[in-house]
Amino acid sequence: MSETKADTTGGHTAGFDPQRTALLVIDPVNDFLSEGGAAWEMTKSTVKKNNVVSQLQRLISATRAAGVPVLFGPMAYTEEDYADARFQQRSGINRLMFENRMFLAGSWGADFHPDLQPESTDIILEPHKGTDVFETDLRDHLERLGTEQLVIAGMTANLCCESTGRHATEHGYAVTFLSDAIGAESLPAYEASIHVNYPLIANMVMEVDEFLAGLAAPAQQTPSAGDTVVGSDRGEIGDVVEVVAADGGDPGYLLVKRGIVFDRDTYIPLDAVTHSMDNRVYINVPKLVVGKLPWGEPPSAAAAHEKFGAPKAGVEMLYGSFNPTGAVGR
Repeated sequence: MSETKADTTGGHTAGFDPQRTALLVIDPVNDFLSEGGAAWEMTKSTVKKNNVVSQLQRLISATRAAGVPVLFGPMAYTEEDYADARFQQRSGINRLMFENRMFLAGSWGADFHPDLQPESTDIILEPHKGTDVFETDLRDHLERLGTEQLVIAGMTANLCCESTGRHATEHGYAVTFLSDAIGAESLPAYEASIHVNYPLIANMVMEVDEFLAGLAAPAQQTPSAGDTVVGSDRGEIGDVVEVVAADGGDPGYLLVKRGIVFDRDTYIPLDAVTHSMDNRVYINVPKLVVGKLPWGEPPSAAAAHEKFGAPKAGVEMLYGSFNPTGAVGR
């Protein structure tokens, strides 16, 4: 299958196509989510704040009903992982898990929370041994399923969820994080991931209700005047005044008039739109960044072409005055 899974043709999807979407639930286990779990004293504040267990339960049930594959990505450590592979010496988080006897294979702590038990139709992945579920058999399953959009929920925001989302994005998947179905070991760690990192490394940050609405969105719904534009950080940018289709090679765009948020008219290229549903148009740029982009006039074919840069064959020195070391740079 091609490395590029996401639609890069300039089109967008109305919502989430069940045939091309998969839900990954990371570490929905007792050590994180149950009182008495090895990490509970660290995670309980955000887990309770977001009602993570009930949100995950509702999310998983509705996703199954929509025909979307549900994948569970747990951790489990055996004696060999520590005695032979020496995982406890690899990183701070591995040391923390080792010293606190977290996620020990076959234990209650490594088992799925009683309200979040997989069913026979779900996929249970091989255990990840660090913070990246993409280092398991996840990619094999996604390719077999024909997945293009990967939706991530679970634990924890700044470690396994973020690492996995980064890796999936690098491999061309359109990644969506569900902010109210994710917890962390502290509120600052959660806030940094949700509000700072996710909006930049992923395609979109949504809440569970928005994602579920997207599963039911009409397949052909397109942006319309009056829709509200929402950034990848869920920040509302403004209302669409006009939708201009591509014409004569010039890209299409959404016109958002100046107002409280921006002091200029903003012309958002249609290829920045990721979803259009429930009178909301989602774009893959955070609200906090939109005002700094060169979107102060209608896009043109010439301006768009300049952003592509030079063709590879026409670049003598890849890094300005240097090429990569080795055969690639010869």
